[in-house]
Amino acid sequence: MPERPDYAALIAGQAIVIEMTNSGDSGLPVLGHQLKLFERALGAAGMSFAEYGPTGGRVVAATGAAEWTLGRPVDTSDPATARLLAGPRTACLPVRALDRALADQMIGRGLQRMLYARTELRGMVIGGLHAYFTDADGEAGTEHHTLMSYLATCVAHMYGDLAGLPVHGDGPAVAALADGLAIIDREGTVRLWNPAAEQVTGMPATKMINQKLPFSIPPSGQVLDHRMPDGRWLKITSGELPGTFESRVVTFRDTTDQYRHDHDRDLFVAVTSHELRTPVTVIKGYADTLCNHWDSLPEPDRREAARVIGLRAGELARLVDRLLSAANDGVQVGGAAPVPFDLVDALRSAANTLPADLRRRLAVNLPDDLPKALGDRTSMATVLTELATNAEKYSNPGTPVEVTAEADERTVAFRVSDRGIGVRPDHVERAFDRFWQGEQGDRRRYPGTGLGLFLVRRIVERQNGWVSLRPRDGGGTVAEVRLPRG
Repeated sequence: MPERPDYAALIAGQAIVIEMTNSGDSGLPVLGHQLKLFERALGAAGMSFAEYGPTGGRVVAATGAAEWTLGRPVDTSDPATARLLAGPRTACLPVRALDRALADQMIGRGLQRMLYARTELRGMVIGGLHAYFTDADGEAGTEHHTLMSYLATCVAHMYGDLAGLPVHGDGPAVAALADGLAIIDREGTVRLWNPAAEQVTGMPATKMINQKLPFSIPPSGQVLDHRMPDGRWLKITSGELPGTFESRVVTFRDTTDQYRHDHDRDLFVAVTSHELRTPVTVIKGYADTLCNHWDSLPEPDRREAARVIGLRAGELARLVDRLLSAANDGVQVGGAAPVPFDLVDALRSAANTLPADLRRRLAVNLPDDLPKALGDRTSMATVLTELATNAEKYSNPGTPVEVTAEADERTVAFRVSDRGIGVRPDHVERAFDRFWQGEQGDRRRYPGTGLGLFLVRRIVERQNGWVSLRPRDGGGTVAEVRLPRG
């Protein structure tokens, strides 16, 4: 860690940020530029920003040596994360203090220390800013802590504008970006009561500090549903707080709002009827033609009709599977117990099952010595099919869809890359939302249900991995899937 931050680089970079904002840029593009700027100013090896939502967090922007964390989920109930959320505004700590899996991945890439700043808006925690350094024994001075606090405030200001942010799929408003959080001592007495806790329960901190919680606490790692006296329901979790004397962190959120559930149900019906209509109509049309004109049709025409019926039936089967999986959150997609498997062999086998037109465009370049991945081999067929189909849909006919893979000390990754229209930086997270479409209305150029990437993320994260999208240098999109090494 350098002795002093590079203030000249910071000032010059902030001038560019102001120009971007004045030109109409907002959201993730500006956030990504800011992280690169912060990285240079701090002399860090990499930066990341994790956005927190009601059900957890996610790394939505990352640069430098931390870029591989993009898309990685963050468990806000994890004791190490909870301590950062409840502790000082800024902190410098060895990466060994993080979740063990993440710490091993960081150290495997040469990252030893982290400087952290909590990002708050109107008293609510909306995210965490992280700077990573390669020196194991370095210390962060007062200037570094002050600068990190300032940088976190800059990010919070962007969220306050609500232009392209937040991007987390769990809610469209900043007010929904923080769970209620309480720290209790061994006697069950409240020692910390965050602003979101006041908002969720309607009980101010002045009333709750030094009092007992107004609800029961579930055992660590379990969830408890509690009904408040006013009829609202809270979902409560808890965990031990390391480094303290038998203290616990308790998080809770209001789950009574059914609007989103009803909205998703109505949207599901609308999307289902729209997307099923096309293949059903084609199948029926060709089947009627064969039944009514079999004797008058030449043999090549009959074969072509049968081929189209088979092709459309396959599409229909995949669509129904997609819709049923997405409609029921209880379906354990990719839920088999993780075991080591040959990712290269799984991807090659999955590629052979793709439609012929897509197979001809596929450029598979996989190393023979790739380490085994830890996960569910059978689900890779679904993951590759969705990513490759998505790449094909948004790129010109004849352009290649490339599949590559690599490994590091802790993860195995594969990428599906295209040279298509590309993904907008402010869409790289929204694209994983259920039913979300980049285009709206009846004149969409690219048909689809908006379920493919939603299912991919759910499948991969149930295997303790993560998936991300990013624009490709030179045009196009890169989808990257990372799984633990076997």
